[in-house]
Amino acid sequence: MKESILAKQEEVKLVSEKMKNSAAFVVFKYQGLTVKAFQTLRRELRASGVEVSVIKNNISTRAAKENGYDAVTDAFSGPVAVAFAKDDVVAPAKILFAAKKEEETSKLEVVKGVVDGDVYSFEQLQLLSQLPSYETLLTQLAAGMLGTVSQLAIGLNMLVEKGQEA
Repeated sequence: MKESILAKQEEVKLVSEKMKNSAAFVVFKYQGLTVKAFQTLRRELRASGVEVSVIKNNISTRAAKENGYDAVTDAFSGPVAVAFAKDDVVAPAKILFAAKKEEETSKLEVVKGVVDGDVYSFEQLQLLSQLPSYETLLTQLAAGMLGTVSQLAIGLNMLVEKGQEA
């Protein structure tokens, strides 16, 4: 009896650490997915650096409370899985919402998540999933800055040439 309590406490501790060390995690319901579809989804998530775990709800609830994520505890009911991302906060939501559009995984249901320590609802996660990746945003920023700098250089060059003519 005492061993099972210690084992559960250790499991809560491990899940709590995983939540604490994740940039984001998303809770989703997978009921209705075939084993093959779930495995395919897992592989796709893993390829993006996202780990999927199916954890007992009471363990997940206790771990979430330990980390101060009380608002996400109601998501842990029924058969749910958790997608943990260490680096990319957009990846779990983006992949899960993209998978929801496919026929094989259309029964997948995103419930709630935590991004950078803030609890996100379904709607907020859906908006997050529509954002471009971090790398794409950096590229867009660099391109915008490069365009402005090149326009400035052209303008300065025209001033210098005009000064030389006079």
